[in-house]
Amino acid sequence: MTSNPIRTSAAAVALVLSTTAVSAAGYVDLELVLAVDISRSMDYDELRLQRRGYVEALTHPDVIQAIESGPNGRIAVTYVEWAGTGHQSVVVPWAVLSNREEARAFARRVGAAPIGRERGTSISQGLGFAAKLFGASGVTGLRRAIDISGDGPNNIGLPVVAMRDRLVADGITINGLPIMLKSVGGIGPFNIPDLDIYYEDCVIGGPGAFVIPVQDPSRFAMAIRRKLVLEIAGVGPRVMPVAAYSPAPRVDCLVGEKARSRWLRN
Repeated sequence: MTSNPIRTSAAAVALVLSTTAVSAAGYVDLELVLAVDISRSMDYDELRLQRRGYVEALTHPDVIQAIESGPNGRIAVTYVEWAGTGHQSVVVPWAVLSNREEARAFARRVGAAPIGRERGTSISQGLGFAAKLFGASGVTGLRRAIDISGDGPNNIGLPVVAMRDRLVADGITINGLPIMLKSVGGIGPFNIPDLDIYYEDCVIGGPGAFVIPVQDPSRFAMAIRRKLVLEIAGVGPRVMPVAAYSPAPRVDCLVGEKARSRWLRN
């Protein structure tokens, strides 16, 4: 039996178009893990402020425009919380955002989740937990990034530099949001005055990695919004982080672990 060449050709074209559509549907501009600190060094007012900042940023027109302006016009994002070595959890699982409605739906889920506090600050464990989530995103991102916030240095678990280097070698960019809302005096044994420098030299890494410190509660949401826009657009700030070219850290990257050791001895 002889097949119709026109029909065969049409079927082949349809198959190619279908395969291309499926392939395109599996790609996003960015796979982004929002890794948020809920350690007990933050009080509930700060935790609520942090949560509200992410909710407001995710629905801001600047963020929506950044999402829609990418080559694929969509990103995948998940929201996780972390504290000590035994406290990491997915608050909102992976979702693909391509427009305002999808961003609002994701933000509503973030805002509706209960707020908790846990012991310890293991940035390294938080990063390791976040990195494992990329395998379950269900999409392929042109870039992969972890957006990690925190109000203190790593003080338990694997040293943070070792974890950072491991993830950067795997092609993951780590950006930082150091939270510096309190004066240093009297806020606990693990807090340091130069947390922003600690994040630059010890935490962030990868192409275009950057730090945006939060030093004023009224600017929390704006800082998160700016950070999301830069991450989604794949454009770092004009000033290159010192971590990108500094031959040695300006701070002790084990400062938190040493403080914890002193605290346990006392």
